[in-house]
Amino acid sequence: MYDELFEAWRKEKESPEVQPLPKDFFSKLAQYVKKLREESRMLDEKTTRARLLLHESKNVKKLSGELIRLRYVKVLRKTIAGESVAKDVLTDEEGKLCMEVASLGESYQNFLKDVLSGRSQSVEVKEKTKKRVLRFLQEIPAIIGADMKTYGPFQPEDVANVPAENARILVKQGLAVEVEVKM
Repeated sequence: MYDELFEAWRKEKESPEVQPLPKDFFSKLAQYVKKLREESRMLDEKTTRARLLLHESKNVKKLSGELIRLRYVKVLRKTIAGESVAKDVLTDEEGKLCMEVASLGESYQNFLKDVLSGRSQSVEVKEKTKKRVLRFLQEIPAIIGADMKTYGPFQPEDVANVPAENARILVKQGLAVEVEVKM
């Protein structure tokens, strides 16, 4: 997986366009990070193997962060330019995130059109239900969220953004764990 990550990062760095990634790239990457963490916990910190794993983990974290930032910036630039990103180059997770970015871009384009046509409208922003990112531990059928939208069904290791109230219950029942998202 390390070689795949490095190659994806290199291609992304060298190209002005978003580079294609397998749909499950980030879920495989998350599994790889988890495996590294578990392996390093079982080793004596003073061993060569433990130091190598620590070094590899640091590199994976750095490459992953930069890869995601590069792709994010490219998606934002396209959206600002009023262009769309080809869905076949995005991972499953990025496709969902990209829909939200595109929606924001469309709102700004409509706002600009209104201003340029002399219409002054107050901008109303819908109050968003607070959401939490979860990684599911078990198979779960589709649920109706607190915002009355359908979420799921979910398989073990799926990652999804669900309303905070539902997330709290799923975590309490041991069906999922909350994922810390760093920006």
